[in-house]
Amino acid sequence: MACWRTDPWCRRGESLPNQLPCGPMKLHVRAAQSRPRAKVATMRADEYDAWYESARGRWIGETEFRLLRRLLALRPGQSLLDVGCGTGWFTRRFASILGLKVVGLDCNAQWLEYAREHDCRSQYLLGDSCCLPFANASFDCVVSIAALCFIDDWPRALREIVRVARGRIVVGTLNRASLLWRSKGQEGGSGAYRGARWHTRAQLRFALAALPVRNLEFHSAIFVPTASRMARAAEAVLPTRLPWGGLLVAAGDRLSPWDGK
Repeated sequence: MACWRTDPWCRRGESLPNQLPCGPMKLHVRAAQSRPRAKVATMRADEYDAWYESARGRWIGETEFRLLRRLLALRPGQSLLDVGCGTGWFTRRFASILGLKVVGLDCNAQWLEYAREHDCRSQYLLGDSCCLPFANASFDCVVSIAALCFIDDWPRALREIVRVARGRIVVGTLNRASLLWRSKGQEGGSGAYRGARWHTRAQLRFALAALPVRNLEFHSAIFVPTASRMARAAEAVLPTRLPWGGLLVAAGDRLSPWDGK
């Protein structure tokens, strides 16, 4: 399968309709044979989502969602792509924002079926994050939450995220400079973090420097990953500009063609 591409990164192009249809789309996109292998989660979808129903999981998820929503600065009527959406926990929260057109993409067919069963407002597509099946600048905003951590060629996936955006880009990764890494990331990781890549701000900045992104800023969340009273108090007072939260977030704007790209 070839990617839909039209800029210097790509060889051919084909556009999508301006208006994405509402409701779930039962379209599966077959990944290219030569694509870099992504690490596919072995946890069941219901087990993964159940963690977000625990006291700690819900606090972490809602805290991260608030930061991502603020950085995306979404407006009614905009389109949003969630790359590496998994079970759709974040996707369906974005879809609950009035008037948004939301698409989730993931390489795990079983997790996508779970996502469709629990969300009738979004479209869910099976596809490859390193070869997104969309034309350049197809979405007003693109978000990706802890997906690059499980993709071997994550700079290529990041390049694809930038390519299909025409506005805001927000990418969250696991933070190497965090207490969460100290407790869950060392020696190959444990639990759901096993095999994950933990990024640094310098790595993301270097990768994004080669891409047409402006107004780049970094934030983080979940400074103390316990959901204790102390953790919640720290989250309430510490500025997200501090680089030590468990979720490291890079946010910026895609340069328009008239900006030189």
